[in-house]
Amino acid sequence: MGVSGAGKSTVGRQLAARLGWEFHDGDDFHPPANVAKMRSGTPLTDDDRTPWLMAIQGRMREIHSTGRSAVFACSALKNAHRALLLHGESWVRFIHLQGSRDLLAQRLGSRQGHFMPATLLDSQLATLEPPADALAVDVGPEPEALVTQIVERLGVSATPGAASTRA
Repeated sequence: MGVSGAGKSTVGRQLAARLGWEFHDGDDFHPPANVAKMRSGTPLTDDDRTPWLMAIQGRMREIHSTGRSAVFACSALKNAHRALLLHGESWVRFIHLQGSRDLLAQRLGSRQGHFMPATLLDSQLATLEPPADALAVDVGPEPEALVTQIVERLGVSATPGAASTRA
């Protein structure tokens, strides 16, 4: 979880690959109206976010009910958002990817083909309620180093036969 530009999708994909888990990008759960709103530079409201978060929660429950594990990349900026994402369930862990405003703005400025404009960064930072119980990770290092740090700090191991992100 974290604001746009923190590397949620990149790190999430690599973490899922390292662990042999599924990966799901929260952006894929947004209804078209949310995407259009963000693309136009308008921040989402909690009313906009609720159906999106509930769709992610539904997928999380579905995966868990079958005994599988997954990594979800999702902003989950507020405590209330995280509460909707099964906060408090022992099988849900939040990893807060965080970085300086300058680093995040630089990343957003160089990103191409994404609907989220860099102009919404300040809105996201203002909305962010840093979680007290998440694993906080500074996004300065390269994604592979972040994945290694996350795996070590969570104390999880790869599913047998999982692909590694190492070359």
